[in-house]
Amino acid sequence: MAAARMNINCSIQSSLSCLLKPSSFFNFKTTHFKNRLYFPQNHFISSKRLMLCTCSSNSNNNSNFQNGEKTEPFVITTPLYYVNAPPHMGSAYTTIAADAIARFQRLLGKRVIFITGTDEHGEKIATAASACGSSPSEHCDVISQAYKILWKDLDIAYDKFIRTTDPKHEAIVKEFYSRVLAKDDIYQDYYEGLYCVNCEEYKDEKELLENKCCPIHLKPCVLRKEDNYFFALSKYQKSLEETLAQNPDFIQPSYRLNEVQSWIKSGLRDFSISRAAVDWGIPVPNDSKQTIYVWFDALLGYISALLEDKEQPTLQSAVSSGWPASVHLIGKDILRFHAVYWPAMLMSAGLSLPKMVFGHGFLTKDGMKMGKSLGNTIEPNELVHKFGPDAVRYFFLRQVEFGNDGDYSEDRFINIVNAHLANTIGNLLNRTLGLLKKNCQSTLVADSTIAAEGKDFKDAVEKLVEKARIHYENLSLSSACEAVLEIGNAGNLYMDKHEPWSLFKKGGAASEAAAKDLVIILEAMRIIAIALSPVTPSLCRRVYAQLGYSEDQFNNLNWVSLSLSQ
Repeated sequence: MAAARMNINCSIQSSLSCLLKPSSFFNFKTTHFKNRLYFPQNHFISSKRLMLCTCSSNSNNNSNFQNGEKTEPFVITTPLYYVNAPPHMGSAYTTIAADAIARFQRLLGKRVIFITGTDEHGEKIATAASACGSSPSEHCDVISQAYKILWKDLDIAYDKFIRTTDPKHEAIVKEFYSRVLAKDDIYQDYYEGLYCVNCEEYKDEKELLENKCCPIHLKPCVLRKEDNYFFALSKYQKSLEETLAQNPDFIQPSYRLNEVQSWIKSGLRDFSISRAAVDWGIPVPNDSKQTIYVWFDALLGYISALLEDKEQPTLQSAVSSGWPASVHLIGKDILRFHAVYWPAMLMSAGLSLPKMVFGHGFLTKDGMKMGKSLGNTIEPNELVHKFGPDAVRYFFLRQVEFGNDGDYSEDRFINIVNAHLANTIGNLLNRTLGLLKKNCQSTLVADSTIAAEGKDFKDAVEKLVEKARIHYENLSLSSACEAVLEIGNAGNLYMDKHEPWSLFKKGGAASEAAAKDLVIILEAMRIIAIALSPVTPSLCRRVYAQLGYSEDQFNNLNWVSLSLSQ
């Protein structure tokens, strides 16, 4: 078995070497195209002579204007990850997906604000810090930094990283609390119930497993009695029901809507928003003996993150910087907090609701959810150092249908990455560049518009580009990857059918026809490099460089298109 495992690992490293290591690419001169291959225009771009994913002056930091008007930003968030332990693959999966969505939206020319961060208050944090012999503050600094390092290793291009221990966040939480208190939606009461320390949540006994175990963490809940402050969630039951009825797309995927509606229909109970027994937290503004409940605190990170560094930390200034969020991307285990508690809190404070809450499935290992509390995690640092960020990003976004659960297997990981990235895309690139170097001194001057005219391949690529765009917009990331891969498959079939290597040997008109074939395929490779860049940015950057483009050109790409017939 050890020998077999070594062979598999050697296989993926050798198969991906041409794709994932820049030094393994052919060293050739800039490829010159007289014109580019054009594709059908995007639904919101009306310019007449623009290319698919051409260079533009647009960048993520620029304000975007359409029809002379400034557009609202596309704001996407991950959960603020709990720092009781280092990041695991479940956290990485959410963030990789959010990054791919953010990168696609940037390609569309939108001003994107991608928010992530760490949730650093609560009982579990204090306990974890004590176990390590450090203070809660020191512990949070270490784990929060571990998230930042991993996000860098995974090519995560976030715009805002918020920590709930940041003073500006505390100011927003206190102002929000005071606003809800003034609405008479906070009151003091005595509560007794079964509490899951890992969820940081009181549980209804009917939802627990045998021996009063939490169904998520599989650990017994403990009986607690506390004098706390409560949020009047029940007051907003009708408003929540009406919101979901009028905006069925608010909860995605659509099958999660039924789950949320069922929770609400069963009757909403007011929930505790303070803890008397927890010192590590933000003090309740009107009672310094209690701290604000970790979820009431952390959810507001989506708003406090919008503040600029030197900006006065007020709700008004934060909200005016980009609220409401376009998409909250979360795991399905925290759906209740985001689809029930959070909207009701926002209603109480008089703030707009996020446009969408998307609850994706779990990553599993041996059929069980991966999580820090269960101790069965896959270490993302090990994966990325072993296989590289592009391989990790591609496997989880391509193999797992976004929204559903997905299981990890190293054998499947290696097979998928080899087959798709190395054997399909890498093979197409390297066989084409090899012919270009051998027969054309790595330089072509050709009109790709004329070369592609009337070709079935051009029509096929047009349809696949549009298919990929639609899937990206619908957050169907696996299907978007599949559509781009189909371009690579079509390119390899085109090469096999036309056999340009044979045409070059014949010389004359046949050689000219072969050169045109190379132009078409290299243009298809350019399109692949753009269309797959949300998923495998580092890989696509290197492919783009091999086609003769600069780093700046790649960083300023825009998904724009026009039909050859125009």
